Amino acid sequence: MHQLAGKVAIVTGASSGIGYEAAKLFAREGARLVLVARRQAELDQLAAEIEAMGSHAAVLAGDVRDEALARDAVAAAHARFGGLDIAFNNAGMTGPAVPVHELSPAEWRDILDTNLTSAFLGARHQIPALLERGGGSLIFTSTFVGYTAGFPGMGAYAASKAGLIGLTQVIAAEYGARGIRANALLPGGTDTPMGRASMDTPEARGYVEGLHALKRLATPAEIARSALYLASDASSFTTGTALLVDGGVSINRG
Repeated sequence: MHQLAGKVAIVTGASSGIGYEAAKLFAREGARLVLVARRQAELDQLAAEIEAMGSHAAVLAGDVRDEALARDAVAAAHARFGGLDIAFNNAGMTGPAVPVHELSPAEWRDILDTNLTSAFLGARHQIPALLERGGGSLIFTSTFVGYTAGFPGMGAYAASKAGLIGLTQVIAAEYGARGIRANALLPGGTDTPMGRASMDTPEARGYVEGLHALKRLATPAEIARSALYLASDASSFTTGTALLVDGGVSINRG
């Protein structure tokens, strides 16, 4: 039995990394997908891969900071597949690696808008659709940065991702009695294009790997499996959590 059979899911940041792997995994587990990201060509390629698996996908290219995109994604879920059961609000950015006093207000706003406000805009439109189905699962990609560790040069990133945990908890409390579960997924270092951009030398990568108890980075597919857990009925009594999937980076000191 497929874990997401008959379910409809939105995945943002779907064109690469964790979102890309989660979309493919959700499709293999029976979900029909609405794929959201900035890059049309990559979304079209992913949709073709999903169709080749025997599932179905709609694509929407745009900027997650735009509320119209959040509204249109839910509309596409209704129009193509009849409703919405799962939303994986995964899109994000790290921003410039500079100390807080060197970060411009415009850069600060850009990072918070991309990582935090976009998730609010998504949830604002996704929640009514989930309520129509009697509930569902909301998932937000946060991080251990700003939760169990503070990394220099990541002030806005940490603030935005920590904000997602607060948003998650409030949604869980507000809508739990109506069948909606909300959880934050907190990956450790992951071998994604965004992650590799901040580990651009072998020395930097080795340093980050060494911070983890497992002494390696995650693959995007490993993080996607934890997203599947939160999306599926396997996590039916799990809500309001900050789920660390971090290879032990939060507890490692050696």
